[in-house]
Amino acid sequence: MLEGKKYNILGVITARGGSKGIPGKNLKEIGGKPLIAYSIDAGNKSVLITDLIVSTDSREIAEVAKKYGVRVPFMRPSELSSDDVPHLPVMQHAIREMERENNMTYDYCVILQPTSPLRLPEDIDATLEKLISSGAESAVTVVQVVQGHPIKVKRLEGDRVLPYVIPEEEGKRRQDFPIAFRRSGAVYAMRRDTIMEKNRLYGDHIVGYETPKERSIDIDEPVDLVVAEYMLGELRKKGYEI
Repeated sequence: MLEGKKYNILGVITARGGSKGIPGKNLKEIGGKPLIAYSIDAGNKSVLITDLIVSTDSREIAEVAKKYGVRVPFMRPSELSSDDVPHLPVMQHAIREMERENNMTYDYCVILQPTSPLRLPEDIDATLEKLISSGAESAVTVVQVVQGHPIKVKRLEGDRVLPYVIPEEEGKRRQDFPIAFRRSGAVYAMRRDTIMEKNRLYGDHIVGYETPKERSIDIDEPVDLVVAEYMLGELRKKGYEI
């Protein structure tokens, strides 16, 4: 494990107020707490994050975030708060604000989305450790794809069904498919210069840290809240302190 606090690492919980899929999504409760509280707790317990903040345009989210023990040093401008704004300018804004406030330059940055409440502090630190030790530009948590494997994804050319990416061998069992992964949404870590100097979020060299399916959910639709509540209960039965 890397030595804690050796690098300047900014953790940003991105939590804008508007959400079309689930209104008020970041403050919806599972397990008796709002979603954002789980990201705050994990971020505060990280060994490697040196500064943890929330970037939001919502006064209500800001007040809840402060209640659960994280700083909200600025309010995100409205032009960075619509649903079509990507993470890159949001992170650039956060980095500029925090480097100006602290009169220093960060080495690495981490994005923690409230919609992934089941991550552990160890997931954050392990993803950062992989990023730093590999020399990559970014690192993301990934989870193995079981249902919806890329081999099963098709496209239509007229009425003809064709492979979208990978041809599917007739009669091949699911157990024999090549292992595939998708981003889990739990942790996104990147070099500060990739964001600020290269004007990119991920860069070309990306490494992945695998997390188990039982802790990998990215809440996007109302049904996901029900699933997350169930998954949280099962994890707590196993002794996880989430």
